[in-house]
Amino acid sequence: MTRRHHALWLGALLGGMVLALCSAPAWSEDTVLKTEAFGTLRRPVAIFDHDTHNEKAGLDDCAICHHVYQDGKLVKDSSSEDQACSDCHALKRQGRQPGLREAYHGACVGCHKSKGKGPVACGQCHQR
Repeated sequence: MTRRHHALWLGALLGGMVLALCSAPAWSEDTVLKTEAFGTLRRPVAIFDHDTHNEKAGLDDCAICHHVYQDGKLVKDSSSEDQACSDCHALKRQGRQPGLREAYHGACVGCHKSKGKGPVACGQCHQR
């Protein structure tokens, strides 16, 4: 191959890579909150970049969000980070235990309101 062919080939390769990067979504499966339990959604899925959020918020204790309750009491220093929220939270409230939607919103919006930081309106997380 000539230098010109190499330059054309390299240009095409780089152009393809740029196009692929620019057209890829800015989120991955890890940044989309799990919503399978809800079935059909009324709003778009909330995009949540876990690592960026925790870094900005200064969070390093997983149990702050991934809590564990036993017999209605918070189990300190215990984390449910390896489980889906829907493993413990049913769709509808059960006694004092919030339903799944209420648990998501209570944890996220509740913390944002108490800290005075972060999105609190529906469209700020559920972007169309």
